[in-house]
Amino acid sequence: MIRIKPSFFSTPLSSHRFTSLFPSLPRLRFIPSSFVRLNSIRAMTSHIVGYPRMGPKRELKFALESFWDGKSNADELQKVAKDLRISIWRQMNVSGTKFIPSNTFSYYDQVLDTTAMLGAVPPRYGWTGGEIGFDVYFSMARGNARLPAMEMTKWFDTNYHYIVPELSPDFKFCYASHKAVNEYKEAKELGIETVPVLVGPVSYLLLSKPAKGVEKSFSLLSLLRKIIPVYKEVLTELKAAGATWVQFDEPTLVLDLDSHQLKAFSDTYEQLEETLSGMNALVETYFSDLPADAYKTVVSLKGVSAVGLDLVRGEQTLELIKSLGFPSDKYLFAGVVDGRNIWANDLEASLKTLRTLEGLVSKDKLAVSTSCSLLHTAVDLVNETKLDMEIKSWLAFSAQKILEVNALAKALSGEKDETFFFTNASAHASRKSSPRVNDEAVQKAASALRGTDRRRTTPVSDRLAAQQKKLNLSVLPTTTIGSFPQTADLRRVRREYKANKISEEEYVKAIKEEINKVVKLQEELDIDVLVHGEPERNDMVEYFGEQLKGFAFTVNGWVQSYGSRCVKPPIIYGDVSRPKPMTVFWSTAAQSMTSRPMKGMLTGPVTILNWSFVRNDQPRFETCYQIALAIKDEVEDLEGAGIQVIQIDEAALREGLPLRKSEQAFYLDWAVHSFRITNSGVKDTTQIHTHMCYSHFNDIIHSIIDMDADVITIENSRSDEKLLSVFREGVKYGAGIGPGVYDIHSPRIPTSEEIADRINKMLAVLEKNVLWVNPDCGLKTRKYDEVKPALTNMVAAAKLLRNQLGNEK
Repeated sequence: MIRIKPSFFSTPLSSHRFTSLFPSLPRLRFIPSSFVRLNSIRAMTSHIVGYPRMGPKRELKFALESFWDGKSNADELQKVAKDLRISIWRQMNVSGTKFIPSNTFSYYDQVLDTTAMLGAVPPRYGWTGGEIGFDVYFSMARGNARLPAMEMTKWFDTNYHYIVPELSPDFKFCYASHKAVNEYKEAKELGIETVPVLVGPVSYLLLSKPAKGVEKSFSLLSLLRKIIPVYKEVLTELKAAGATWVQFDEPTLVLDLDSHQLKAFSDTYEQLEETLSGMNALVETYFSDLPADAYKTVVSLKGVSAVGLDLVRGEQTLELIKSLGFPSDKYLFAGVVDGRNIWANDLEASLKTLRTLEGLVSKDKLAVSTSCSLLHTAVDLVNETKLDMEIKSWLAFSAQKILEVNALAKALSGEKDETFFFTNASAHASRKSSPRVNDEAVQKAASALRGTDRRRTTPVSDRLAAQQKKLNLSVLPTTTIGSFPQTADLRRVRREYKANKISEEEYVKAIKEEINKVVKLQEELDIDVLVHGEPERNDMVEYFGEQLKGFAFTVNGWVQSYGSRCVKPPIIYGDVSRPKPMTVFWSTAAQSMTSRPMKGMLTGPVTILNWSFVRNDQPRFETCYQIALAIKDEVEDLEGAGIQVIQIDEAALREGLPLRKSEQAFYLDWAVHSFRITNSGVKDTTQIHTHMCYSHFNDIIHSIIDMDADVITIENSRSDEKLLSVFREGVKYGAGIGPGVYDIHSPRIPTSEEIADRINKMLAVLEKNVLWVNPDCGLKTRKYDEVKPALTNMVAAAKLLRNQLGNEK
């Protein structure tokens, strides 16, 4: 069983943990939790939107995977989860946080939790009523041996994924999960008052999709009349349990909504007003500025006591408040501490913003908050014992951000901690003047790319003809996306090499043996274009960042991506360059093991950018151009070493798209340009692939075409072949394309007939000479006993259709 160390609970966020990071900072007085409510520090009005769930060392991840593997039972999983929740609440309580969130914990995803709360279980999962348990819950999230999982897609412009609700007009919603109330009561038993957090009813529906077979014209918002009664039941129970505040997360308010959608917010909270009587309701928004009409709507909502606004990503929010005013009867929860990045807050700048807001908001109605949930950042800097101390002084993880929020709230109440602020200012000065941050030659090369149009000069149709002549591939060529299963033995080898327990010679031998195993397996399966399986790589971004200048790395800086899947984003603190080749050795070694084409595998500049914690002292596109130039060097070295197929993954291209339409064209321009820079100098016969996964692509398909890749592989199976609709609607795509034929994020093994059916759907809208057959994504998280039969069935389906097309070689 997985347990959290007692030391994790004993001093969760006491000030000595902050001073241990910065020895020059005198220790602040530690306040025992039993006396916190009697101390003036509780007069501070501070708020945390949400907090990471996985634990400081991924305790929940390991507990979940142990449970899924049948190595532990539900009671053991629930014990780990409860311990984590308690530790989080105690951290915030001891720190003096006034508004502590509850129900931000999840076993998988907060939107899926809301689906469970509403009893909105798709019929295929066979749920017949009662409290929804782990069997149904995890089947919806992950699928099972018989059934596919629900669709998963990106949560706005983050790398977090949510489970998309599937709804229909005849759904009968009911109160089927009491999680929100149970967790509120759990905290209350500890003597900790919390603010239960619910995904708001309007955002829940706007983030949903019509179930399969439902007309596209069906209005999801028409279901408000059915789900509002369930929300009323939840609120009634919370109020009976003693809750005085409730938080509704309504992040869709930052999108470009029409008048009908905005009216749905007004109507919804008017219907909830009576139930909310006696409670304070906070409507929380984040990730961008609110459009003016949405701002007017949210500050006018009936029954709502407070509005939370993001003043970090919402760069124009302060001006919006100045120009449109703020109601005197409502609280403003000002998100001035960044919930999406790991840089220490500029406390003086934030305090200046808060002082300005004091003049715009009624007295005692201003709360200091995070810009969004801290779910999107790492947990605790105190666990980073190997991080360079100068760089460490520039950072703040979730635990430190709580201290920043409370320091600002305290300063606003007239109790400014001068030493805390001085230390913060010194760290900012150190970062600004550090010679390790700036490289004049790199900056000059990146700046020269502005306004240019780097691309291959030969049209893609001509390039494909030249590549086919050289590669001689079958129709419907098969391939995989890159990674193969990362076994325990493989992780052990990398770990031992990093700890100097085995020699470089032993490490290289072990990795080559793993590559050879993967190559032979693919040959046995008769896959056309091979991959080396990436056994040397810990992560598709971290692996490259470790070999580039300007990057720093953490030991425990994990962030949840989906379910139990966590990533450890690199920290881009300075100008980026490539000192030496990064992948050429392994790619050429793999190619020497086979006569079939071997893909060189790279991560693209936009994905490296979007999946890192990026420096905030220069525009993001400047950093992206620097990375693009580094990857360009690698591409040309791979080509020079004889690699004929090079995949440059841009899995996160769509993720970085700004939420507001007015800002999207600029982003797409520099993002697409960055990709083209990487391969603008290769020969026509070198085939450039790219890969994208789990997002909505239809609205940016023309930018994807403009990337000018020879072949694109893209997620398709888990979203009900939504991608194919864009081609049915007349979009012409002349390059190679591989819409994924099965979902690798589920343990379920598809049959060859099922895969053949998917390929036939693709052939109905795509030419056979451009279509590739491949899984949705890399196979890193799967087991070999799942991968082998799935790929066997994939190849069999491709061969079956080749026979039918009369083109089998």
